[in-house]
Amino acid sequence: MKNDDSNLILDRIVAAGRQRGITRRHFMQNATATGLTAAAAATLWTNEVSAMTPSQGGNFRVAIHDANTTDTMDPGQYLSVFMIQLAHASRSYLTEVNPDGTLGPDLADSWTASPDAKVWTFELNKNATFHDGRPVTSNDVLASLRHHLGEESASAAKSLLANVTDVRADGDHTVVIELDTGLADLPYIMTDYHIAMVPADADGKADWAGGMGSGPYKVDNFNAGVSAKLTKHEGWHRDGGYFDSIELIAINDPNARQTALVSGDVDAVSSVDLKTLALLERRAGISILNLPSGSAVTLPMHVTQAPFDNNDVRMALKLAINRDELIEKIVFGTATPGNDFHISPNMPYYPDDIPQRTHDPDKAKWHLKQAGMDSLSLDMSASDSIMPGAVDFVTLFSEQAKAANINIKPIREPGDGYWADVWLKKPFIFSKWGARPTPDTMFTLAYKTGASWSEAFWSNERFDELLLQAKAELDDTKRAEMYREMSLIARDDGGTILPMFTNYVYAHQDTVAHPENVGSTWELDGARAYQRWWFKG
Repeated sequence: MKNDDSNLILDRIVAAGRQRGITRRHFMQNATATGLTAAAAATLWTNEVSAMTPSQGGNFRVAIHDANTTDTMDPGQYLSVFMIQLAHASRSYLTEVNPDGTLGPDLADSWTASPDAKVWTFELNKNATFHDGRPVTSNDVLASLRHHLGEESASAAKSLLANVTDVRADGDHTVVIELDTGLADLPYIMTDYHIAMVPADADGKADWAGGMGSGPYKVDNFNAGVSAKLTKHEGWHRDGGYFDSIELIAINDPNARQTALVSGDVDAVSSVDLKTLALLERRAGISILNLPSGSAVTLPMHVTQAPFDNNDVRMALKLAINRDELIEKIVFGTATPGNDFHISPNMPYYPDDIPQRTHDPDKAKWHLKQAGMDSLSLDMSASDSIMPGAVDFVTLFSEQAKAANINIKPIREPGDGYWADVWLKKPFIFSKWGARPTPDTMFTLAYKTGASWSEAFWSNERFDELLLQAKAELDDTKRAEMYREMSLIARDDGGTILPMFTNYVYAHQDTVAHPENVGSTWELDGARAYQRWWFKG
């Protein structure tokens, strides 16, 4: 038998074993028939089949960073990493980003669009139930969507759904969404962590307060900023959900979080301390995942306030930062350089022909002169609860900027309440974004005029015009050209410095197993570890 044929057959045998389609005895018989020795076949079973075959049971304990006492069950107000993780463990979304970045089903089994992408129809899974046993129907989806619609909505996802003109049911398991313009990315938008599906109350409004959902685990206890305990939802409509229970523990301090992992007090952590990453990598019994992602560090400047209302000042700061040094010394190489626009190399339509901005203090001083300044002094806020090393990041940036006559004073802020009291409040801060699946989602959420999370309060008429055109453009080449122009506008006029896209670096005990492909949209397998991972049998 040719080697290629043998390898193909062997791959199929391994796949059948993982799906429990054959016993160990039959696996050994089939594997040795391809030419493997009995010892090699046994090793293959142990390493590639048994270890990769999900087993049921156990309590999965996870230490999560970025938790706040202000965290809320209102999906429209989700802000922290802790709530993103809890939401995906306990609630369903219409669609899901697969580990390979493609789009897959969650509560919706399928979806179709009209030729102009203005009308979308979602067919719901007929077996889905909420944690109290009620079936999930179209009315629940309508209530969940309307929570983010209309002038009265305070949801952060309001801008993402601003083009929706109507949502209606066509029977118990079909939802129709109409828009005022074509929106090719609507199914991707439905993966946004705010747009979680919750039950409708008697008045047809979203009943989110009790934490009810239709995800793989039901919330038994939630203490904001402290912990959450959940148990398996036996009515979960999808594959996975292998643990009997899960426990999310808020540990904002990176050292304490890592100690909890090493001591065996938790099974996984959402972010490791990069300062000691090399030591952790050598520790027996610990596995580390280091995944490039579109998670961006941003340094927003409120363009509605002086001195950031002057673009020469903004350009001076963009040129005063040394991205390569920050990546080397703060995140120890676990990032890729940003270029002051919010499309990462991991994202579709990335314009790789735009020249990389570099550290240029002389040109930064020239821009200060154009703004009528010889020097500039600023405060800049950060907290290590947002990213381990965030305060060190600002401190190093401060040292770099001195060559451009810019004096930045780092302000260490408390981790608890950072998103409520610092972000969108103070004019120059350290911020961090999770990866979004498409440029439209990111630009609509944070760069469109008046967007819910426009952290720099920036507005550009041409950018908004292109964003609207790109939403409805189904020709990929034309759409890419629009995103390239938008990237240049944000890069050269925008109020956001984007120095890097960080890797997601997190870890788990070797007693924990997961599929070969792991998602990089959020920490912990796109926040789906609770659904996809299991304890080794």
